[in-house]
Amino acid sequence: MTFDTIAVLDWSAASLPKTGRDSIWLGVAGPDGVQTLNLPTRRQAEARLAQVFHDTRAKGQRLLLACDLSFGFPAGFARALTGQAQALALWDWLGQHITDDAGNRHNLRDVAAMANSHFPGDGPFWGNGAKADVPGLFRRKPVLPKGLSEFRLTEQVARAQGLYPKSSWQLAGAGAVGAQNLVGLPVLARLRDSAPGHVAVWPFEAPDRPIVLVETYTALIDGPVRAADPSVVRDAAQVALLAQAVQAMDRAGLLPRLFAPPPPQALPEEGWIFGLGHGPDLVDHLTRA
Repeated sequence: MTFDTIAVLDWSAASLPKTGRDSIWLGVAGPDGVQTLNLPTRRQAEARLAQVFHDTRAKGQRLLLACDLSFGFPAGFARALTGQAQALALWDWLGQHITDDAGNRHNLRDVAAMANSHFPGDGPFWGNGAKADVPGLFRRKPVLPKGLSEFRLTEQVARAQGLYPKSSWQLAGAGAVGAQNLVGLPVLARLRDSAPGHVAVWPFEAPDRPIVLVETYTALIDGPVRAADPSVVRDAAQVALLAQAVQAMDRAGLLPRLFAPPPPQALPEEGWIFGLGHGPDLVDHLTRA
């Protein structure tokens, strides 16, 4: 279960190249320490990750990439769009419909409206932060279609533990992750397809391949992040510290705890937050590192 490199990715749905706060950050913890990268566009981030994947395979090493993205959506959504109750089928669907150019211009709102059209009523996606209206995408939260939940099971558990992940349906507003999911999952799908047989997506696949992708939630180590140097961008501190914490648990031989199978109802459609319930362990090992 051990890994040579631990990387943590914080994504962004910015519609223009952007650095600093609320942009793309990659923290990489390897044998030589921790490196933090700030990537202004999704194209550049994808190219950088592709290089990391290539280097991992070329060296015969193992990589764990933890992404601050939701790998799945509440049960019922994937089947409605793809005919399959599988998160990875939805990754491919998004890859076919999302366009995202070198300048960060994307069509995620149009795709969200297209997804909404598969359901009766107004939802589930909402939150148009653009000036122009998008037919089929409401600015305010609508009534959810029957049978769809606001949160996945893993998010419900997280909220019961005092964490506050946002719903994947929310595309705009403070802390909204929905837009990032729509433009992030196609990138992960392409990276996975670029190395067939070498990439596993946990918890949908066993984490026994050279490259393992997991979803995470950087608030798991919120205490150390808050205590970090205030001159450091919060996003940068999150990816660097979480990468260090996971690396420390790996070196202590405790990483299998974080790979414990999630409840059966989370598979194969919703997924699970890697490290959920183990925030104190991560913080403890970070302080020891």
